[in-house]
Amino acid sequence: MENLELRMYGLVPYNISPIQQGIQFGHAVVEYSRTCQDMKNHEDQYKNWADNWKTFIILNGGTTNNKFNVYDELPFGSMNKHLLSLHNMGVRYATFCEPDLGDQLTAIVFIVDERIFNKTKYPDPQPFATEEEQLLFMESIGGENNYKLREFLKQFRLA
Repeated sequence: MENLELRMYGLVPYNISPIQQGIQFGHAVVEYSRTCQDMKNHEDQYKNWADNWKTFIILNGGTTNNKFNVYDELPFGSMNKHLLSLHNMGVRYATFCEPDLGDQLTAIVFIVDERIFNKTKYPDPQPFATEEEQLLFMESIGGENNYKLREFLKQFRLA
């Protein structure tokens, strides 16, 4: 398989300063590197990203609270709901909860390959005429999980 371009995407709360958003994102990237070491395929993907790409995409994740575990009961902030969505899609992610902010969830990071973010090379199709067209498109971008992640990311803007 070709060496696909990778980017580290992340969600941060809207209501902290831009410098704090970057710092919280960085904390979560460190957590990602630490937790991927016990999973060979994720470690390889992380090393590929760190060696070849190093691009950060920091997105506005909305609100947060200290219920960061996907198994906690509601109420969730919007970032917490996004974490649950990523978990349910099977996306490999890492989080960071800031002790100085009451252990609130302050960053979620995950690696995304170009088939998800490069709309020039992998343009969004017109509405699918048939289920077969949809399946062919999903296959061309790496499968159903990539399709779901691509759709998920459409709701976000840069932080």
